[in-house]
Amino acid sequence: MTTQSIPPAEVSAAPRVLDINAVFRGGGRSVEFLDEINKASLVVLCETGIIGRELGSRIARGIAQVMAEASRTQNSADYLDYEPRLIAVAGADASRLHSGRSRQDIASTIARMNLRDGLLSACAALVDLRGKLVALGAEHTRTIIPAYTHGVQAQPTTLAHYLLAFAYALARQAERMRETYARINCNPLGAAALATSSFALDRERLAQLLGFEGMVENAFDANHLAPVDAFLDVAGALAIVAVQAGQFAQDLHAQYAEPRPWLVLQPGKLTGTSSIMPQKRNPAALEQLRAQASLMLGDMQTVFLLAHNVRTGMFDYRSYDPVPCTRPLQVLKLFGEVVDGVVVDPQRALEEVNAEYSTTTEIADALLQKAEVPFRIGHHFASLLSDYGRSHRLRLSDIPFREVQGIYRDQTGHDLPLDEPNFKRIISPQYMVFGRRGLGGPQLAEVGRMLTEAATGATADRVWHEDKRRRLVDAGLELEHCFRAIAAD
Repeated sequence: MTTQSIPPAEVSAAPRVLDINAVFRGGGRSVEFLDEINKASLVVLCETGIIGRELGSRIARGIAQVMAEASRTQNSADYLDYEPRLIAVAGADASRLHSGRSRQDIASTIARMNLRDGLLSACAALVDLRGKLVALGAEHTRTIIPAYTHGVQAQPTTLAHYLLAFAYALARQAERMRETYARINCNPLGAAALATSSFALDRERLAQLLGFEGMVENAFDANHLAPVDAFLDVAGALAIVAVQAGQFAQDLHAQYAEPRPWLVLQPGKLTGTSSIMPQKRNPAALEQLRAQASLMLGDMQTVFLLAHNVRTGMFDYRSYDPVPCTRPLQVLKLFGEVVDGVVVDPQRALEEVNAEYSTTTEIADALLQKAEVPFRIGHHFASLLSDYGRSHRLRLSDIPFREVQGIYRDQTGHDLPLDEPNFKRIISPQYMVFGRRGLGGPQLAEVGRMLTEAATGATADRVWHEDKRRRLVDAGLELEHCFRAIAAD
């Protein structure tokens, strides 16, 4: 495990203000995507004969000139800002590039292109994070740790089992993102404002040139309903990731309340020292992860609030970059750095388990399995045993066996149907953890199977991501080839 530097938190105190001008300035790669949309529109207009090749060539050269002269950091993605620049270099007829289009469907298309770009980046970051969880888990298949419910030690498990829980949870978010991508990567261009136009645009060809794998067919839906649920689709998946990142941070942070924690972060860039208390090692990375995850959740809720209680056709949901994806990438990167920086003391973790009574569940199970003692009777006996041990400040394994027998006899009127060696064996954490038989338990065979499955799933998601990126590159190459052919006429 290596410690990586933590990126500085990019936390803005300013609220995300709804600004109709900002809607059309865009964010992400909006200006670049407008260029691609204009190229694709020109190619289709020429291929369908709506624009002749001579005019098409002049417009193509004009588009190339505007792109060459543009300052990407200052330009707007609003077509009404773009068109005058194009007319200035290609003449008034260059406005025919807008045949069959509206700012409505351009906005919907740019938004989807930004969404798919951000979603693919998040998918790649998720794959990396899951790989780190699996790698750390593989090192700790035999590291017994306490697990908690209601904030109280409940039962022992292994660190590998715990980490796999998060790997599986994040795999579900990756699955949601793949499903979301299929719904997002559909073409709205050519829908015009809401009812298409009298120009016979080939919307399928537009989709192909822009790398879309499907269509938003209904033109009203394309600009006024589908954009909203597309944004919410992405925001919902990322919101769940934020919640899970917060859960992980809180779990680890709880250890710092212990005088001798069994889990800490590597000292250095992941932790900080108090300005006044020299002994303190503050888990700065965990605090930042928790805070950033909360802010990320707030960002995603804002997407829902903007879409709520708004009639169709309003500008509220028309942002070219509708789901802020910068923070999610920061959160996922920081999450991975925390995983890389985890330092575990297996012996101290085992001491923590042995200091409590979290193996008493196994007493009730063993009495049922070995002597057919009803579970509730065994459960009550184990509870009384815990009370006795705590009141006498004894660990479970230190309670004299004669006292164990006496408590059982007083409760049931019968002799305890377990001898001392069997009793000592079943209350050991090793017996309880590695003797599990259920699907998905912490026993070595199941953890090994799940580690393999989790690694295989992450690899499959990486292949999926690379395939989707390659498809977009291929579409871009075809678009550029067709566009240059027109410009060269």
